[in-house]
Amino acid sequence: QVQLVESGGGLVQPGESLSLSCVATGFFSSDVVMKWYRQAPGKEREWVAVISPNANTLYTDSVKGRFTISRDGARNTVYLQMRNLKPEDTAVYYCSTVRNSKPYWGQGTQVTVSS
Repeated sequence: QVQLVESGGGLVQPGESLSLSCVATGFFSSDVVMKWYRQAPGKEREWVAVISPNANTLYTDSVKGRFTISRDGARNTVYLQMRNLKPEDTAVYYCSTVRNSKPYWGQGTQVTVSS
């Protein structure tokens, strides 16, 4: 059974850092494309970062140079390291993948950036 569980969110001040984790079960996350999305209050869910099976990465423009997506195959976990956080990064962050043409989502983890 495919399951994604995010953790690591919290309340931080502008300029601080957070690291999110997404633990996958039911499949090998290193074998598939894994993505991080976020959804801010009143806004649509947006794609943030992606990592491919060969570890290629892509980022949305607003987080380039500040966020890093990575994976640990042994732990079947995907990470999102976030640096120099800004108030506009406030959102619920989700990890996601597609298996057999079906999308899977975690429950999300709240990130709040506020002074």
